[in-house]
Amino acid sequence: MNAAATRITALRNLRPVASRIQPLSLPRIVTARSFSASASHNYEYIQVSEPRPGVGQVTLNRPKALNALCTPLINELNSALREFQSSDSISAVVLTGSERAFAAGADIKEMAPLTFSAAYRGNFIESWSELTTALKKPLIAAVSGHALGGGCELALMADILYCTRGANFGQPEIKLGTIPGAGGSQRLTRAVGKSKAMELILTGKSFSGEEAERWGVAARVFESYEELLKGALDTAETIAGYSRVAVQAAKEVVNKSQDLALRDGVEYERRVFHALFGSQDQKIGMKAFAEKKKPEWSHQ
Repeated sequence: MNAAATRITALRNLRPVASRIQPLSLPRIVTARSFSASASHNYEYIQVSEPRPGVGQVTLNRPKALNALCTPLINELNSALREFQSSDSISAVVLTGSERAFAAGADIKEMAPLTFSAAYRGNFIESWSELTTALKKPLIAAVSGHALGGGCELALMADILYCTRGANFGQPEIKLGTIPGAGGSQRLTRAVGKSKAMELILTGKSFSGEEAERWGVAARVFESYEELLKGALDTAETIAGYSRVAVQAAKEVVNKSQDLALRDGVEYERRVFHALFGSQDQKIGMKAFAEKKKPEWSHQ
């Protein structure tokens, strides 16, 4: 056989290159559900997620300090809540901590060296109440473990408060030679009445999750942290299934009840009720009810 014939025979015996390469065993890629806040920020003291459709979650994450509140943590919390507020996919928010502590108080190391002029001129802890005005969407606090001082005040800022039976609430600032500074004396008094609030704030006594539910501080109490978180997410998901226009209006009128006399509050409610007749969702909701169908909200 001449050289040319030998080369032709060899070429015929060759298999295509692709057939000689063993297929690679590639790992299966799973795409996790994410939210823009977690993607655009590297938070140090909080974790942000979207655990249910329409529901955002912020988890306080300073485990070594039992989630003690400090200005950097509050700044991160406000940033995340502002993103939730501007998000078209989020309708309700859950705020929680760990099983051991929602937030064990304010960071004493940050407060101890402050002078009157520094605290007064710098409006110290004013930003802690920003979520009460910046977030128009419902906020559910899921409290397990300690919620003391600033932690109790933060929980009281929520629209709905859920807790475990063994949660530990309190305003113990009197023991440190000071008083609540982020709304504790005001919101706790509105929740439990003057006499009980006086007792709690003047003695620094704590109260349990069971007492919180009995006194009207908490809407519901749960046996475990897992049940607590599920209950909070279930409620948030239910709220997220309604018209965002109606939900925001409902939150607004309930909050006004804390600021206005009864007659003024009822009139305010009626005006907002009238205003909703100009929304698309009011027409959609009533039409769907009449036709016995599930409404498909426009959020307009």
